[in-house]
Amino acid sequence: MNAKLLLKTLFFILVLLLLVLMGMHNRGTVDFTLPPLIQQVIRQPAALMYFAFFAVGVLTGTVLTAGTGKGGSKSVKAAVKTEKK
Repeated sequence: MNAKLLLKTLFFILVLLLLVLMGMHNRGTVDFTLPPLIQQVIRQPAALMYFAFFAVGVLTGTVLTAGTGKGGSKSVKAAVKTEKK
């Protein structure tokens, strides 16, 4: 297994653990306002707010690290070359 992938997975699990701990210990209702985009006040449990912000962060990271489509992996290139022969 790739060490870099293992470290990334462990980091992701630690972040998820923190998310679970925050959700367990912050059961109160939170007011969320964002006047330029949302006019009304949103009242949700803190755990849902933490999850929503975490999800937005994960999606943002995924979009920013997504490849541009140039190149590709070596195994895909090798498979294409063998199919052409």
